[in-house]
Order: sequence, then structure tokens, then C-alpha cells
Amino acid sequence: MESERSLEGLAFLDDDLHPLHVRIYLEHGTIRSIEEIRAAPCSFILPGLFNAHTHIGDTVAMDTPITGDLASIVAPPDGLKHRILRATDQRTLTAAMRSTMEYMERTGTAGFADFREGGHPGVSALKEAAAGLGIRPLILGRDGGEVHADGLGISSVRDIRDYERQIDEARRKGMLIAIHAGERDHHDIEGALSCDPDLLIHCTHARDRDLRECADRGIPIAICPRSNWVLGVTHSAAAPPVARMIELGCTVFLGTDNAMFIQPDLWREMAFLSVITSVSARDILKMGIAGSTLSGSMYRISEGQKTPIIMIDAEQSNLRYSHDPCRTIVTRGGSDHPERILF
Repeated sequence: MESERSLEGLAFLDDDLHPLHVRIYLEHGTIRSIEEIRAAPCSFILPGLFNAHTHIGDTVAMDTPITGDLASIVAPPDGLKHRILRATDQRTLTAAMRSTMEYMERTGTAGFADFREGGHPGVSALKEAAAGLGIRPLILGRDGGEVHADGLGISSVRDIRDYERQIDEARRKGMLIAIHAGERDHHDIEGALSCDPDLLIHCTHARDRDLRECADRGIPIAICPRSNWVLGVTHSAAAPPVARMIELGCTVFLGTDNAMFIQPDLWREMAFLSVITSVSARDILKMGIAGSTLSGSMYRISEGQKTPIIMIDAEQSNLRYSHDPCRTIVTRGGSDHPERILF
């Protein structure tokens, strides 16, 4: 991606995404200074996006016709997606994942947390696919691949017989622990919480007591609303209970889940969430960025920070007529809008 000496426009600053007309000076990729200005071009400047939950290997199964329940489609070891992955050669898998990463990069996604099937070969394929790209994967390995990854990605605790052993081994090595929970129903959430995870995925059917525990213990939740609707585990804005999550003080990230069904486009994910819930645009935008903490450094526009930046030239589209730029970004932003992306 390109490098810039300075940027001017309406920037969304710090962790609270406070909007301010500024001039940003960059030096070797680091924000050296930020100056408030009166007159600025009609541009929006925001941190790069972070997709907090993906399965991009499933690109090879894109839009495969499906029948059956969720378990028959995605549950290990013999769900439909797993059978397709086993039947796919390494070269095709690598090429498919790279293609999806190139798409995410073009749309301003700077990083993502991926559940990587296939053991060590699967992790190696993702690392090879990412070589030379600006986008950075946080790899959560499975089937033994976690030894060569950044962490362990567990399916529902009811799907894995020896999940406790896997988690104990990963924790001894200081690895990130992420677990699917509450996607089909609430019955596997307590089991997941008992493992003291670093991240829960979905919590579509979480109860208040589950959410309070997540809030009290500081366990973030990556929600994937479009996937939940497409896979038929919800038909209600109450699931996932994202408004309640925020009300109770949970940390919420946004993910797109399975590339078999859902294009990994956080602009579409944010717009969808804004339609089905009453959650504010600023909170939704935060969700699309905050997952970056999983990689060790929150994406934020502040002095001294080295962070990915998206610049949208609103003057070149109808976005220039916006009276609420944050809402406009969330509800109308799209893959065609970023003018500059600096990783």
C-alpha cells in the first residue's frame, strides 16, 4: 500500500472515534502529529478494519448448495465443509485463501482472526497465502495446527472430545484461546466459559448471566450477524443480543465467519447490523475496528501510533452530502469507497 506524508480530512480519533477536522503528519508509517484545522477536504479518515472471525479456507466451498442443520454443514470432523476441505489440494486451497485476503485488503480490512482447519499443513497454507500482502492474519489453528499458529481455535465444546487437553497445552505455551459458543443454543456457553477463553465466537443465544460473566471477566465476544441469519440459527434482532451486550458492558468485535456462505466484507456486516438493531453507528464502527486488540495493538488514529488508515474521498461520491459521517460510513460505506489504504 502507498505511503503518505500528510492527510487532511474528518478523522475519527482515538478509541472513542471522536470526529475532528485535522491534518495528520506521517513519518515512516507512524503518526507524528495531528493538528486541528478549520477547512479540510471532504474526506473521511478512519483506522483500518479488523475482521474478528473468519474461516477463509472455506472459500473453496463458496456458495455450495446446502441442506441439513448447522452441525451437518460445519461441525468437525465430517461436516460438509470439512469434507470439501479434505478433498481440496494444497495449491488450490492456498490460491483461494490468497484471493479472499486480497479482496479484504482492497476493502480496507487490515487484519483478521482466522480459524484454520487442516492441522500444520492448513496453517502453512495460510501463511504462504499471506506472504507479501499488507493484510495480516491472526491464525487460530486446529487439528494440531495450533502448535504452529498464534492460538487455538475450538469448535463448540460439545463437538470436541479432548478440548480440555488441547486448551491446557495451548495455555501452557501462552497461546490465545478462542471458542465457538452459543451459536445453535445456549447449552455450550457455560462449558466454554469454564475454559477461561480469550475470545468467544457468536454467543447468538447467550443469556444475561452469560453476558454478565463475559463483561465481569473481560472476555470479548466476536459476533457474526449475517452468518447467523444465513445459517438459520436466528431470525430475530434479539439474537445475537448485541444491544444487551453493550448495555451490560461486554467488549464486542465484528466478524464475518464462514467464506463458504458470507463474503468477508465488514462494510456489509456493519450495514446489516445497523438495519437489524438499534445499536449506534459509532458503536458498530468500533466493533469493526476493536478486534485489532487480538493482534496486540488496537488500531487507532492518535499521535505516536503506527496504525493502518483508510481514507475515503467523500467529494467523489454522494457521501459528501452526509450530515452524520459516522452513520454514513457504517450504513453506506462500501468496498468501492476507500481512496487510499495505508497499512
